[in-house]
Amino acid sequence: MGKRTEFLYLSEPDTIAAGVLDAARSVDVLEEVFKLVSQGDYLMGGANHNNHGMTIIFPKETPFPNMPVAGPDRRFAAMPAYLGGRFDVCGNKWYGSNAANTEKGLPRSVLTLMLNDKDTGEPLGLLSANLISAARTGAVPGVAARHLAKKDPEVCAVIGCGAINKACMTAIATQMKKLRKVICFDLFLNKAQEFAAWVKETTGAETEASDDLAGVVRAGEVISVAASRLKPLHLESSWLQKGSLLMLTGPAKGDEALWTGTKIVFDNTKLQEAYVEDAISSGDKEGYYAGVIGGPIYSLIDQGKLPPLNQGTSIGDVILGTKPGRQSEDDRIIFVTCGMAVYDVAWGYEVLENARKKSIGQKLVLWESPEQA
Repeated sequence: MGKRTEFLYLSEPDTIAAGVLDAARSVDVLEEVFKLVSQGDYLMGGANHNNHGMTIIFPKETPFPNMPVAGPDRRFAAMPAYLGGRFDVCGNKWYGSNAANTEKGLPRSVLTLMLNDKDTGEPLGLLSANLISAARTGAVPGVAARHLAKKDPEVCAVIGCGAINKACMTAIATQMKKLRKVICFDLFLNKAQEFAAWVKETTGAETEASDDLAGVVRAGEVISVAASRLKPLHLESSWLQKGSLLMLTGPAKGDEALWTGTKIVFDNTKLQEAYVEDAISSGDKEGYYAGVIGGPIYSLIDQGKLPPLNQGTSIGDVILGTKPGRQSEDDRIIFVTCGMAVYDVAWGYEVLENARKKSIGQKLVLWESPEQA
């Protein structure tokens, strides 16, 4: 007789009941992840073990009537990873994305996460992953705020007032214990006003909406950027006050001094190196750089104006104390994050374990006895 295999299915409401929206806990879990990454106890896709994932990009034209064609945010992607430590599990986040989804009452991206036994490959859990992905995305700047912000910052600036920055602000607020004011900027002032109202309701902080990008950046002690990839904003070094922390969860352009005159900390320098490898293999390195968060940094490294990535600092190094982070209250720091599948695996694993303890979810049987055993 072969081995019976079952796994737990968690719908979106199930993940909520299992704590997926616990922002403070997600920051703690992601801090664990960064330690493991800096210690090397993880694997992701590709020969370099550090690829973001494998993506299907649709062509602009096709002779096949049923094949999708390119559109805003239209793609499919698989993001596999193994994460060690107490997690010791493999997983894959799978998603389809299409900006037109919103017209159908759907999120732009529809995501699921499968977690698997590292040895047998058996499924352990299949989870609705939109909230998992949002929470882990927000938790990353939350970790950065914990370890890289100056002592007791009071003013947070939000650049780009969409769903991503809502997740970021939720996590950041758990780390800014003396948060007093949040200033919001968006290319559409009404979105900034709506975001400011949400922040005031959820945190109790004083809020302000503004269409003055320079003024908002100047006011921020902690600055969260999650603006559109289609229209990256241009920031000036002179706008950053002493001691500020600029966190890039979305792309931004800037004058040369913005990058050369600040300390840069990455989520994972090896991931950034993998992006550069992809840029080279694309045949259009500068064009590739233009579409990713660390692009301006890579260009300056190529020009010899910044040290190579293998000499850079990952936030896990800072957490472990193997490399310095903030060394002065006057330091200006930029934190760059591009997203890694290990984030989803870790937070998904935490949610799955909570669900098991609370008897949440539906058990599904893969087979009573495998036909091919």
